[in-house]
Amino acid sequence: MDYEVTIVGAGPSGIFAALTLADLGIGPVLLLELGKNLDQRERKHANGMLCGWGGAGAYSDGKLTLSPEVGGFLGEFLEAESLNQLLQKSDKIWVDHGAPKLVFGESSPKLEDLADRARLADLELIPSRIRHIGTENCLTVLDRLQKSIVEKVEIRTECRVENLLSENGQITGVKLASGENIYSRFVIAAPGRSGAGWMKKEAETLGLKTRASPVDIGVRVELPAPVLKEITDTIYESKLIYYTKTFDDKVRTFCMNPYGEVVIEKSSEILTVNGHSYAGRKSENTNFAILVSSAFTEPFDDPIAYGFYIARLANLLGKGPIIQRLGDLLAGRRSTQERINRCLTRPTLPEATPGDLSFVFPFRHMQSIIEMLEALEKLAPGVYSRHTLLYGVEVKFYSNRIDLSPELETQVKNLFAIGDGAGITRGLIQASASGIVAAEAISNRLNS
Repeated sequence: MDYEVTIVGAGPSGIFAALTLADLGIGPVLLLELGKNLDQRERKHANGMLCGWGGAGAYSDGKLTLSPEVGGFLGEFLEAESLNQLLQKSDKIWVDHGAPKLVFGESSPKLEDLADRARLADLELIPSRIRHIGTENCLTVLDRLQKSIVEKVEIRTECRVENLLSENGQITGVKLASGENIYSRFVIAAPGRSGAGWMKKEAETLGLKTRASPVDIGVRVELPAPVLKEITDTIYESKLIYYTKTFDDKVRTFCMNPYGEVVIEKSSEILTVNGHSYAGRKSENTNFAILVSSAFTEPFDDPIAYGFYIARLANLLGKGPIIQRLGDLLAGRRSTQERINRCLTRPTLPEATPGDLSFVFPFRHMQSIIEMLEALEKLAPGVYSRHTLLYGVEVKFYSNRIDLSPELETQVKNLFAIGDGAGITRGLIQASASGIVAAEAISNRLNS
């Protein structure tokens, strides 16, 4: 064997797996990353945005969601107490490497009152404790994480893994795009969300059982920060769930950014929208996503392809993301640049093309988004204003979920799958925690 452990992917799950293995004295360990090193990544390019040291989280605004109900499915593998301890352990590592100590969303009478008022509006508020790193600070924290392991773990960036290698139901290593075979006793697959397609292909090749995850499609909402100030001061990011009257579809808010900015998210195939908050600078607006969950069974079972189709349609009509005033949408007319210029909400993404989102979304999705805005108006008057801005589209793709053991091992012996790429996490903190679970399982097996 060339290595004891090979890790595929240097996002949070892969980094925390490597860090844990190093701390436990396991070696030699090889960490392979498709993208560039941190100091060479470029946000303006699609590959640089999603791939490289730190994964897609390097250019996020660094929300560490500390509540076990949010950000993944590790609760299906661990007891509640064990999961809480694991999240605390992961969080401490982030803080030790520079994440701020302030936590939003602690239990309080204000939070309880907010939850009660949400119920009166047919909304469910999911309590969540959040540590906010800030977009401009994520790279610094990730650089410190790299320095913690660089002398203990071999790191290769710009190194594509072509295939996982196995023999007689047991992993034996990986094959690189260069043709080189690397053999190791254990492999941890941590390709991240951008590696979902690769993970799906490898799972099919290895005969692993998987199941499709829903795709979340919706809009990024932008409005004056005072409209949501009471909520954001209390909980920072409110996670609200609503079931529509017309279709009984699940709709949720996601990634609320107080005083933040709407940004373009580039992949190699599509342009979508997202939102960030900086720790040190503020805009006049708050933005958040409204997402509608779509699941499919038969004969169609490819929700990722459906999400790409909707995003491509928006790109076709708008040559990129589209912006529309809520008042124009409700009046059945397209937003023009003149109408956007008259809007009381000043857009933080001027590159978005004024247009008509009703040409992009199916009626079912559009109706669900409008109903959610109406419900939010009851909780925070001003949300359903004609001056509220909608950007489209925002799409959250989730990898096919791989059947895993409680230790996150696949049906192929000694092959572990972790993080967003395995479909078991959806955020920085649970992705990090999944890396610790796999690393500790490998350590226990080697030591025994």
